[in-house]
Amino acid sequence: MFLLQHSKEILIGSLEHLVLVSIAMMIAITIGIPLGIYITHRPKFAPAILGLANAIQTVPSLAIFGFLISVPFLGGIGRNPAIVALTLYALLPIIRNTYIGINGISPAIREAGIGMGMTERELLLKVEIPLALPVILAGVRVATVISVGIATIAAAIGGGGLGTFIFRGISTVNNELILAGAIPSAVIALGADFCLGMLENYLTQQIVGKGNKEPVSGIFSKSLGIISVIGLILCGLVIFNVFNNVLNLQSKTPKLATITIGSKNFTEQVILGEILAQQIENHTQLRVERKFNLGGTFVCHEAVKAGKIAGYIEYTGTAFTAILKEKPITDPQTVYEKTKQAYREKYNLTVMPSLGFENNYALIIRSEDAKKWQVKNLSQIASYSNQLKAGFGYEFLERADGYPGLSKTYQLQFADIKQMELGLMYEALKQKQVDLIAANSTDGLIPVLDLVILADDKKYFPPYQAVPVFNQQILEKYPELEPAINQLVGRISTTQMQKMNYQVDNQSLPVEDVVREWLKSEKL
Repeated sequence: MFLLQHSKEILIGSLEHLVLVSIAMMIAITIGIPLGIYITHRPKFAPAILGLANAIQTVPSLAIFGFLISVPFLGGIGRNPAIVALTLYALLPIIRNTYIGINGISPAIREAGIGMGMTERELLLKVEIPLALPVILAGVRVATVISVGIATIAAAIGGGGLGTFIFRGISTVNNELILAGAIPSAVIALGADFCLGMLENYLTQQIVGKGNKEPVSGIFSKSLGIISVIGLILCGLVIFNVFNNVLNLQSKTPKLATITIGSKNFTEQVILGEILAQQIENHTQLRVERKFNLGGTFVCHEAVKAGKIAGYIEYTGTAFTAILKEKPITDPQTVYEKTKQAYREKYNLTVMPSLGFENNYALIIRSEDAKKWQVKNLSQIASYSNQLKAGFGYEFLERADGYPGLSKTYQLQFADIKQMELGLMYEALKQKQVDLIAANSTDGLIPVLDLVILADDKKYFPPYQAVPVFNQQILEKYPELEPAINQLVGRISTTQMQKMNYQVDNQSLPVEDVVREWLKSEKL
């Protein structure tokens, strides 16, 4: 049902995905094949070049995407760093197969070519490359399939594509959304593999098939023709996508300047990002580009600091402890003032007043377990901790205000700790795969799943007021931004935020509609 209702959105995501992979593959082929040829004729460089390509391949893809955020020129967020990352991952199979394919040609064939008076260039173009082409194409085939899969992660840095559906589905525990990204991605990968496999088989049969009398150079020419057609189709997709974006901008907002609003990768953040976006569009002449589900705190912080996004919603306790590396303190106003001052001085970022609610870290258990053990706070659960399996997000395990300090404060020693995405923790708790999770106090699934928040009786966690964080240069460039955003100050209560989270997570309502209704109810 979802696939049918959102077919246009999925088609656009598929096109974005194809464009990412196509551009990356064209660049990788342009770099990889010449490098492979070079190291066949300069063998002393082969270990270094192949070793470097191997090393890149072993780095986790998400780490590459994260690293590129802070790299000048090619880095940041959006399509460009995604293409760079995909290109790097595609190089190894292409370089290696080019090297293997040419080295695998019989020396007798080379000697025959030299005996016929061929130069090195003629030998390469008329004998070596044509004979190695099936092996080279096999490398391109492998690289393409790998790129289609890795391209889904590009959504974590705002690269677009089908990964946006997958990340949204994980954060909202929505299988339909996950499938909306996974199925088209699989179809693209299988389609690319099938087409390139057919071409590879054709070339192999032409070159080694019995009774074939066509010159190798003729087969090479045909192959180049086929590859050129494929290249033209891919170029057409890229040009169409760019042209279509330009037309959309011209037709919808011919004279409007554009700013980008970001968000972290969980439901509440996407809702808050959409609130910012709609508020700005409703009260200014600016067009808003949405770059949601960007990953965690540090991705968003680097993006706003570099001006890749204009702003996003942060939590004061997170900014104070995770970004500024300060020790947790409990007074909300002190945390806010110190964060505001430090952000302005260190990063040239403006921290605006709170939207009105706090989203505190919360350790959560099933209500049946709370009754069984008769526990209401973290001090009481500590005596049972060595019997419990806990589910924590990646940030919570690393941050200064997360598990390291919490475990010391309450003497927590869990039997097992499972690291998982935020969106999956509630399902794991519901299915009794874990006994306790660290989540957010405003999550809509807490009342729905009949869960209990354990009180932080020792006041370990700092306050987490939701505050807009914006790049100061962008605020100065567009002075109408700040008054529009300030209209949101103090307007969202904890109950309202929990309700909106529930509507998106449990009722599967579109974020845009939920936000639109809330703005209307607040007369904004």
